[in-house]
Amino acid sequence: MKTMRAFDTNPILLVHSAMSGLTKAEQKVAQIVLQDPEFVMFASVTDVAERAQVGETTVIRVCRKLGYRGYQEFKLAIAQHLAEPTPESGGPIETSDSLATVLQKIAYYNTQTLQDTAKLLRTEQVEEAARLVLGAQHVYVFGVGSSGITALDLQYRLMRIGIHANCEADAHKIAMLCALAKAEDVVIGISSSGSTKDLIDALTIAKRNGAPILCVTNHVRSPITQLARIALLTAAREAPLQGGAVGTKIAQMHVLDALVSTMALLDQDKAMHAIEKTAEAVVDKLL
Repeated sequence: MKTMRAFDTNPILLVHSAMSGLTKAEQKVAQIVLQDPEFVMFASVTDVAERAQVGETTVIRVCRKLGYRGYQEFKLAIAQHLAEPTPESGGPIETSDSLATVLQKIAYYNTQTLQDTAKLLRTEQVEEAARLVLGAQHVYVFGVGSSGITALDLQYRLMRIGIHANCEADAHKIAMLCALAKAEDVVIGISSSGSTKDLIDALTIAKRNGAPILCVTNHVRSPITQLARIALLTAAREAPLQGGAVGTKIAQMHVLDALVSTMALLDQDKAMHAIEKTAEAVVDKLL
């Protein structure tokens, strides 16, 4: 995966996204950032290292893993983020909450997830991914479990603009199709955790065959991003017991909507022709 340049991206979101892929020492630095970003904004690299009880090189390594050239650039990004007005947090749902409060918190969380995901999207990455898919001989879209539902939706969206894609959620079929993938193809892997073993094992085979990998995931430092040529990040946060949360689906769909819309803009004639033809094919199915 190409090194992420994150200067204009919310650094707190990047830290959350990278957490699972950091070493234990690096996670100590990340926790300092999440718990007290104001301290980081004014502290020296030595101050942060001492509070986290790690070496200064660990602090710098975390900054570079997030896409910054060094600690000073990371501090500036923190300062810019803190200068932006932030809405009041909806907070976690409590058993004592009224139904009206629960609905408000759900709406806030889903809205915030969408906004945070939009901030992580980089124009040049989306365009590069769109051109990669448009130029592919075959397109494969894979997701296991709940992400398989998102993969199926992407297959449908691609079909509407004239791109035929093989979509699979079954681990055995994914593995076989990855074994057949070639350098002229594109493999799209969707995984909120970025660590689903069945998917990672299969994508490793596709990469070994020379097929470029495009991934959609919540975690920038996860196994799937290490395989990917392009990683499109989402900002949804899932606890271990929240697999398949709607917020994650909203984030994934936003990223994929941006990808498909970009493809349609880059090849407007083909997209419009396909949209018209597919619409005509189902027009008599509607009342």
